[in-house]
Amino acid sequence: MKQYKIKVDGKEYMVEVEEISSGNEVPSSARTVVNSQSAVQKEQPETPKVKQAKSDAKPAAVTSTGAGEEIKAPMPGKILKVNVSEGDNVNEGDTVLILEAMKMENEIISNSSGTVKKVSVSVNDMVETDDTLLIIG
Repeated sequence: MKQYKIKVDGKEYMVEVEEISSGNEVPSSARTVVNSQSAVQKEQPETPKVKQAKSDAKPAAVTSTGAGEEIKAPMPGKILKVNVSEGDNVNEGDTVLILEAMKMENEIISNSSGTVKKVSVSVNDMVETDDTLLIIG
């Protein structure tokens, strides 16, 4: 066995490395035995916090105006598909357009029933959070 002194986070430790010569064993560079007098304790890396994925249907921000309810972009992204045009009737819960954000397709749904008064975006438009997408009256 070969003995080595190593330093981890400012602390010195003595380790012994066993040299193995047979072909069936783990190579000596991959097998390390820690001296029992000063065991190296590894800290477990902190588990990153991950937000739970929600449904692809995104409730759109709604603002009431004199002309009707504005459906606003809930996040920045690119308009992939517009499912309605001016004059169309929509029901609450209908998918009115598809917004791509972070390589995910997000369905933007209507929060109210009514007639589409104005469509403010078209396919391939880039939008920012709270941009008006369409107005339902």
